[in-house]
Amino acid sequence: MAQDLRLGIGGLGSIGMAVARCVDAGRIPGIRLTAVSARDQARARERVASLRSRPILVPVAGLAEHADIVLESIPAAHFAEIAYPAIAKGRIFMPLSVGQLLGHMHLIEEARRTGARILVPTGALLGLDAVRAVAEGPVQSVTIKTRKPPRGLAGAPHLAASNISMENVKEPLCVFRGSAREAIKGFPANVNVAVALSLAGIGPDRTTVEIWADPTVTRNTHTIEVRSEASDFTMTIANVPSENTPATGKVTALSAIAALRRLTAPLVVGT
Repeated sequence: MAQDLRLGIGGLGSIGMAVARCVDAGRIPGIRLTAVSARDQARARERVASLRSRPILVPVAGLAEHADIVLESIPAAHFAEIAYPAIAKGRIFMPLSVGQLLGHMHLIEEARRTGARILVPTGALLGLDAVRAVAEGPVQSVTIKTRKPPRGLAGAPHLAASNISMENVKEPLCVFRGSAREAIKGFPANVNVAVALSLAGIGPDRTTVEIWADPTVTRNTHTIEVRSEASDFTMTIANVPSENTPATGKVTALSAIAALRRLTAPLVVGT
């Protein structure tokens, strides 16, 4: 039988730890957890102590030395520290901070050279299979409208630069409209989904993003509207926010687990 693929996880927050527990429990045949990295190493040691088979704790740049798959779930500012070694070593790299990839697009060509693969999980979105399909032909427009409870947007650089406070938002407020490339600069923790959509479809400069602070919603809601020669469609997903990180939906960890499962599954459904 083929040898198990080794998994390294960068970041042991709500997403990384959920994936770690799933793999450690043997729920993804063919993949085993071998290494983890986290900013707070003392806390990381406590967290991995609960696992049946404890992975080694290494610096983020060292994950690629001990893993065939490197899952990135760390703060966006540290994206390059985990991405570059993974690509250089020819690993399978799964970024959750996919928005940061726009500033490092040369990694795609580097992956071609080293044999690495960059696999972006769907995350908190839906319908990327349909978007990829229609993008094989002419596409007129792709728009994503994101609505989050105000606290889920608090602290975003665009809000600070525009002097927009989330403290007393009483009705839906559009705080941004522009391209996916512009959106991720202003909301690096909030619209990775928009960048994933743009990479699956017509690119970050042609994909339109609207971001709403909406006190009438309790879930992070994304609506995608696509107009193309092959198909027109509209899709909406409403994700339950994570307790510890309201900017992120609970489904994000499940999406990462599903993406890992596809690597070794004998049957894969969907394009």
